[in-house]
This record gives sequence, C-alpha cells and structure tokens, in this order.
Amino acid sequence: MEYVFIVAIFILAALYASVGHGGASGYLALMALFGFEQYTMKSSALALNLFVAGISFYSFVRKGYFKFSVLLPFILGSVPMAFLGARMHINPHVYKIILGLFLLIAIGRLVISPRGKYETSKTPPFFLAVAIGAVVGFFSGMIGIGGGIILSPILLLTHWANVKETAGISALFIFLNSSAGLTGLYFNQDFHPVPQILLWAAIGLGGGFTGSYFSSVKFSQYRVKILLASVLLVASIKLFIF
Repeated sequence: MEYVFIVAIFILAALYASVGHGGASGYLALMALFGFEQYTMKSSALALNLFVAGISFYSFVRKGYFKFSVLLPFILGSVPMAFLGARMHINPHVYKIILGLFLLIAIGRLVISPRGKYETSKTPPFFLAVAIGAVVGFFSGMIGIGGGIILSPILLLTHWANVKETAGISALFIFLNSSAGLTGLYFNQDFHPVPQILLWAAIGLGGGFTGSYFSSVKFSQYRVKILLASVLLVASIKLFIF
C-alpha cells in the first residue's frame, strides 16, 4: 500500500500542478482515504505544499504573472492567523468534519470556475483584503492547507486579478501560509510529519514538474478537474461517515 500511496502522490501533484493549484487539499484527502492520523496529516500536507507551491510561484513569476501589491494586504492578515490557527488543538472528530467541508469547497472550486478572462484588474480595498486574508489564513492553518483554493475564486470574482495573475498570487499565498502553519505546529510541538516526508517531497516535485509540462501542451484541464473533484468527493464522504 505504501507504493500505491507514493504513486498516488505523484499523480495528484501532477494533476494539481497542471491546473495551477498547490495540492494540499488533495494530499489531505489522500491521507484521509489511507487512514493517517490527524497529527501527521497537517504537518505532512503543509510540508508538501511548500515544494509544489514554490515550483508554481517560480514558474508564474518568471513569466511575469504576479502582483505583489495585490498579495500584500492578504498576507498581512493571513500569515499571523495561519500561525495561530495551526496552534489550535481540535477534537479529531471535529477536525474531520471541518476538513470534509473544506474538501467540498475545493470540489466546487475545481468544477465551477468563474467565467470570463478578466484581462483587467483593480486594486482590492486594503482593510477588506487584510480581513479576508485573516479568515482564510486562520482556517488554512487550522486544517493544514495553504488557502489558495479559497483565495483564487475571490480574486477572480472581484476582478482583483486576472486568471494568470491569480495563479501567481495564490502560489506565494500558499507558500507563505504553509510556512506560517508549519512554524505554528513547531512552536506547539505538533510538528510531526511522516518519516517518509522527504521521499514524498521528491515525488511531489517530480509530479509538479510533470504537471507543469503537460499544462503547456494540449491537455483537457476539464477532465483533470473532474478527476480531482472525484478523489476529493470520495475522501469527504469518508470523513463524514467514519
């Protein structure tokens, strides 16, 4: 089963990278399906997020798809709250319910994409962006995700960034929140990634590079999103039932 899990990580990383996501929701779903303990899930998913989101950010920045002025107020609110959220102790049953709900949000984000290219963008209100970042950061740190799956539709629907800018902004948002979450877990003495985390990271990097390559060629992103949504749906059902 360990080999099956490793192959699944590679596939998930490749699929998420091909549609511009970090993948923490997918890793958490996978670990839930394989019955991992809560105390290892958050640390492991956030650690994997650093590698995949880092690759994505480098790729989009190199192509010029990034606006730090848009990102700044969001991270001012999200980073400290991700740190605090990660330090919270949650009942395992409550954690499963919250994670299951966020997986459903991720499913909606994958299946229902905002229409329109949004080639032009406007600056978000500073304090509103800080408040949104704080809420997203807190829940991200609490359940072990980077928060990009929540931030990206907000940026698109409000026209605060176009599609490509959103991808670059979300990538660094995920990286910084994941770093803050891991720091919070460390200070709380809850940093317990699986012993194979370095192997998982290497596999995730390979999958991320593979997905980035295939995203540049003719590839049915809609089918990829449906496949990812199916994996998340199965995991969310398992979390709610068991």
